[in-house]
Amino acid sequence: MANKICHKHYAHPFFFLIYSILVLIPFITTTVIDACMDKERQALLHFKSYIHHDPDYPFDDLSSWTPEYDCCNWGGVTCNNHSRVTSLVLFANNLRGKISPSLLNLSYLNYLDLSSNLFNGTIPMFIGSMTQLRYLDLSWNSFTGTIPLEFGNLTNLQQLHLGSPNSSCTVDTLDWLSHMSQLESLGMSGTYLGKADNWVNAVSGLKKLETLDLSGCNLWQVKHPYSHSSVNSSLLSIRTLFLDNNNLNSSIYEWLFRLTSNKLEYFDLSQNKLDGIPKYLGNLCSLTKFGFNKNSILVNFPDFLNNLSGCTSLSLSELSASGSQLTGPLSDDIQNFPSLSYLSLDNNQINGTISEKVWQLPKLVGLDISSNFLKGAIPENIGNTNIPIINLSNNSLDGVPLEAHMSNHSGVESINLRSCKLGPRFPKWIQKLKNLTNIDISNTRISDTIPEGFWNTWPSRLTYLNLSYNNITGKVTDVLSNNFIGPSIIDLSSNNFYGPITNVPSMLKSLFLSRNKFYGGIFFLCQIDSEAVEIIDLSYNSFTGRIPDCLWNFGLLSVLSLGNNNLSGRLPGSIQDFSSLEVLYLYNNSFSGELPSSLKNFTKLNSLDLGANKFSGYIPVWIGERLSQLYALSLTSNNFFGTIPSQLCQLQYLQILDLSMNNLYGAIPSCLNNLTSMVQGRPPYNNVHYLPSDVRKPVMYVDHAMVRWQGSVREFSSTLGFVKIINLSSNNLTGKIPNELTDLHKLIAMNFSMNTLVGEIPSKIGQMKELQILDLSSNNLRGGLPSSMSQMTLLNYLDVSYNSLSGRIPSGTQLQSFEPSRYTGNAGLCGLPLSKYCPGDKELERPPVTHENMDEGKGIDDLQRWYYIGGATGFVTGFWMVCIALIVNRRGRHAFFHVMNSLENWVYVKVMVFTAKVRRV
Repeated sequence: MANKICHKHYAHPFFFLIYSILVLIPFITTTVIDACMDKERQALLHFKSYIHHDPDYPFDDLSSWTPEYDCCNWGGVTCNNHSRVTSLVLFANNLRGKISPSLLNLSYLNYLDLSSNLFNGTIPMFIGSMTQLRYLDLSWNSFTGTIPLEFGNLTNLQQLHLGSPNSSCTVDTLDWLSHMSQLESLGMSGTYLGKADNWVNAVSGLKKLETLDLSGCNLWQVKHPYSHSSVNSSLLSIRTLFLDNNNLNSSIYEWLFRLTSNKLEYFDLSQNKLDGIPKYLGNLCSLTKFGFNKNSILVNFPDFLNNLSGCTSLSLSELSASGSQLTGPLSDDIQNFPSLSYLSLDNNQINGTISEKVWQLPKLVGLDISSNFLKGAIPENIGNTNIPIINLSNNSLDGVPLEAHMSNHSGVESINLRSCKLGPRFPKWIQKLKNLTNIDISNTRISDTIPEGFWNTWPSRLTYLNLSYNNITGKVTDVLSNNFIGPSIIDLSSNNFYGPITNVPSMLKSLFLSRNKFYGGIFFLCQIDSEAVEIIDLSYNSFTGRIPDCLWNFGLLSVLSLGNNNLSGRLPGSIQDFSSLEVLYLYNNSFSGELPSSLKNFTKLNSLDLGANKFSGYIPVWIGERLSQLYALSLTSNNFFGTIPSQLCQLQYLQILDLSMNNLYGAIPSCLNNLTSMVQGRPPYNNVHYLPSDVRKPVMYVDHAMVRWQGSVREFSSTLGFVKIINLSSNNLTGKIPNELTDLHKLIAMNFSMNTLVGEIPSKIGQMKELQILDLSSNNLRGGLPSSMSQMTLLNYLDVSYNSLSGRIPSGTQLQSFEPSRYTGNAGLCGLPLSKYCPGDKELERPPVTHENMDEGKGIDDLQRWYYIGGATGFVTGFWMVCIALIVNRRGRHAFFHVMNSLENWVYVKVMVFTAKVRRV
């Protein structure tokens, strides 16, 4: 009966309608909430159509923007409960192009972040009409032009960020800020404000403003930064203020106090030209961080501290003044800053001894006073201080703290004494600091052995150990692998360590063992965790054997340097995964076989040096096609054969091309003039590789290469980035020297010697005015030396010997200064510096004597005879008159010989200077 009643009720049309609505409500609600409006979807798709994006970029949110998906679920898009787009965040998506005005159709959009992309052109004016915005960030893009005054219409904005370090945007006035009463954060770094008069008044009117970034805004050019209308700084709410990199001088202190109040917590005045700081900065009772880095004017450090000695000295926790011009001592006044936790005074001119009060600062956890002029003994307090991070490197500190002053409970965790004078004995007192995790005592003049038990002092604690550039001897025992924990950095390079290496820490980040006397195999590399290691440098040792085939998945390895050892065999297949490799240095070993095709996957490679090995086969064309970042390619002294692939001409960054001493044949590719770095005046390549390690212990690797220079092989390191050379010598190359090579205006060395080149030297070779070395010797070149060579004023090494050249050597200071041997073997050459005269160079023969001029000759002979007789008589008479006068007059005699001595000294100095110049030439 009940079932019938129920059936009867639900069968009624009214009840059926109610039931259907109740059932469908959840679906209707879901549809309304989830699906964004078509108008807004189309607006976003139109915005996307204006933009170039890389689908393979790891942070490409636009890849999800497809019509079949709800736009509320697209990457970077956020909607409210009514499916209206309220937020668009495309931070760091590598986007290019312009911003579409379709964004105006997003009428509920209040949060827009397009920062850290590559948008260009002017900032769109229409953004000033998006009055619902509360957050707008267009910083770190490539915008140009004037920032629209229409931005003043954005009265709801709470945060506005427009700055970029390399911004080309300008602002003529900041009066439009007066309408933004809700603004809490304003960032305009890099924007040109040189014409923005009264900008201080405009900023001071923003009573809710807490963060102001005007770094790099050319504020020094503003003639009238403020008007004299009253500004009550106590009403301001600015907590963070960046005025760095503005070339400001001390005249700023007339208006600066109008922007500072007791609410200021973080203040940066770095990279300016200030001769001190005003006394009122010492009254900022909330200031915790103060930056004064890279100030270019001398400032007395005791006076600097004195002007901060008000209530600021009690609140200040971080004081950073690195790379400035601070002078004077690190005095006891530092004790007036008990809240300091970080003190960075590195790279200044602070002198004298270190005040003992430094070690008594109760909250100090980081101290960097490296690269100053501090002297005296290393402080005794260093052994019992609780400061975790201490950097005293690059000072004239010496002496050995007494071990009796050392405490096993010292809180020191990181100590850097690089380039101090610790030696010659090894500083055993360091072993007393049981909590150390980072040790740098490199270049400290130690000539000693590692003390017994050193490697066992910090079991499983060390993450950084640098003993490089000393004269330390002894074996590195197996317990080296027991001391390190986590990704570790070990640098033992440039010492006299010897013996085999059997164990290393598994979590190595970098391993530097170069320039020692290690020997044995390198199978210890198999112990390294491939996911952590970034640098392996084993060069300049006596390691033997093969590279072990266990180096799989070394995806973060940036540098592999195994040069100058006794390694042999083929390159293992496991190196194919070195996807991040930037430097491969295998010079001077006995590696053999063809280059494995897996090397073409090293697309980030900057330097490839495989010279002085036994590699063979053709030079692969994929070097030019795939390794597009190469700046150095050296395959010298191998067994490569075949022609030089024209694909090498695609390497636009190439500065060093050394294919010498192989079995190459064929012509020199004329397309080598496409090597852009050798044609244009690009900045020198930066051959220093910095690793993304802890900033307190930066790690770097400097590329080095062996280059044939002026007839001998030299190693280039710190100056390698300036070297631009082509060396194709000692091959079997034929054909002519391409005329196109004279376009390489920035080339400094070109060596084509010991080939079978024919034809003439290019007539425009004088265009290569930066060429310092030119070696074309031992070829079959003919013709003359081009006259344009006299314009090559920087040329200091020239060798064209053993060719078939002929004609006169062009007149020019450089060409006549070389040894004659540089021209020998060219029978047809003549002129200086050769002793062979060119036709027309000899003096004409004396004309024959005739009856007409015989009498004239006799007259001249008689005149000359009487001239010599008269001259001799006058000389004898004058000589004796002077002698008699000197004998009689004592004072005159002394004056005369004084003058003669002075004259003798003057002549001697001039002669020696001239002789030295001649020898140098």
